[in-house]
Amino acid sequence: MKSLWETDPEVALAVENEALREELSIILIASENYASEAVLQAQASVMTNKYAEGYPGRRYYGGCSYVDTVEKLAINRGKELFGAEHINVQPNAGTAANMAVYFSVLNPGDTILSMNLSHGGHLSHGAMVSFSGKFYKTFFYGVSKETGRIDYDEVEYLAKKYRPKLIIAGASSYSRIIDFKRFKEIADLVGAYFMADIAHIAGLVAAGIHPSPIPYADFVTGTTHKTLRGPRGGFVMCKSKFAKTIDQAVFPGLQGGPLMHVIAAKAVAFKEAMSEKFKKYQYQIVKNAQTLADSLKEKGFKIISEGTDNHLFLVDLTEKDITGKEAEIALDNAGITVNKNVIPYDEKPPTITSGIRIGTPIVTTRGMKEKEMKQIAFFIAKIINNLGEEEVYNEVLEKVKKLCLSFPVYHNQIRKERLDNDLKQIAVRL
Repeated sequence: MKSLWETDPEVALAVENEALREELSIILIASENYASEAVLQAQASVMTNKYAEGYPGRRYYGGCSYVDTVEKLAINRGKELFGAEHINVQPNAGTAANMAVYFSVLNPGDTILSMNLSHGGHLSHGAMVSFSGKFYKTFFYGVSKETGRIDYDEVEYLAKKYRPKLIIAGASSYSRIIDFKRFKEIADLVGAYFMADIAHIAGLVAAGIHPSPIPYADFVTGTTHKTLRGPRGGFVMCKSKFAKTIDQAVFPGLQGGPLMHVIAAKAVAFKEAMSEKFKKYQYQIVKNAQTLADSLKEKGFKIISEGTDNHLFLVDLTEKDITGKEAEIALDNAGITVNKNVIPYDEKPPTITSGIRIGTPIVTTRGMKEKEMKQIAFFIAKIINNLGEEEVYNEVLEKVKKLCLSFPVYHNQIRKERLDNDLKQIAVRL
């Protein structure tokens, strides 16, 4: 068979350009990470060829012995890693995992209580633009305007007022420890199911850096990318009594044939997450996030909730008189990738925002530590304080590239020089 370069040079060029971008940029997207070469190899394997509707030992197709092997490995490792009674590793994404929970215990029109999207929640937790907000009646709790932290007394008040059938804990941009035990107590008060979405903090939970919801939640959903550093995909864990209904909700309820190459990669990621090295990595993620947040505070930036306990934090740019969108574009011009993000009580729309979200999983995977976080804070401050100054952008860009080359991911310097020449020649041919 022909190689990708021979078959489709346009796609091959885009792939190589993306590899270079990831290699030569400081990426601070909290929901992204660099998968290991072992994970990439599993995901790019012949497992992608196999159709395997059903579950191990209960497939609707023949020839499934080896895909059964990898799915069983993923299941057993996932259960061991998190201490779960049951896990389904087939969901294609975190949202699909959440859907499985909803479809297993809720009916259309049932009530959900979850975190407000603008305060750090997630689209799939009941936002009106999502299926979850269209199918279910959703009420939202938020964070205190003074502290930027979840107000658990408000959660209890709203739970008693609206009597939800499901209470959800979990967020996409909340930087503090979540008290799963308190959520469970509130759910029990009103007879609600309790679901914890750990998509962002799965790696921290697996390593024991963040308290686990497993002892308290009826359902725990998550993703295998982000802090877990695996392939893009989801999973859902639950108490044994819900195992059958969850499995049926995933297949045939939501999905057909599972992505067996991704499940193979999930098995690899779970194994990697069991190592002592992975635990040290998770610990460093948090140290890096705290150092970066503190360094930005020293440079006059306002940090929501005054800091972080996990892998991310939000920067409020209101006092800098620029928008999140402007900051995202300016930083990208200097080789620093962040995402604009609404902040609690934001007066600007989600397409503009008053803040940016910053996460440290990727830079920590590269091997960067506190010293480099202080450098990155300096770069960010210089760009934000000199908005529109192209000379400053270019100056910072060169320093960013130099820093990145000191912490290679997939390509070393020799490979980079050879790739640069290849790209120039290919660009001319195209």
